[in-house]
Amino acid sequence: MSQRLDKINELLKREISSFVQKEFEFKNALVTISDVHITDDLREGKVFVSVLGGNMDNVLLKLTQNKGAIQRFINKRTNLRCTPVLMFREDTSTERGVDMVNLLDEVAQLPTAPSEEEENK
Repeated sequence: MSQRLDKINELLKREISSFVQKEFEFKNALVTISDVHITDDLREGKVFVSVLGGNMDNVLLKLTQNKGAIQRFINKRTNLRCTPVLMFREDTSTERGVDMVNLLDEVAQLPTAPSEEEENK
């Protein structure tokens, strides 16, 4: 990915996060915009969302229903030649990270083969 696209992704992540925090209330949930991936032609973008303590489906539905308002906000706040059409997706990277740590813990508890020194005793 080009540096220009990285900067645009970061800009959109920051702007969408700001808008979501100011304009939306999610009962008993902490909603975070964790990443944004815009296509090379800037026409489409995937917005990855993390939810702590709430229902992911409800959050994604609310964001999708209000994507027009979010896109208008982005259009006003940025100088992009076109405003990308946003698609909101669940960010599962945290879950995968926790699963990986748990798996590593399980592997660490497995019996190991004796070392050469132990065999020679």
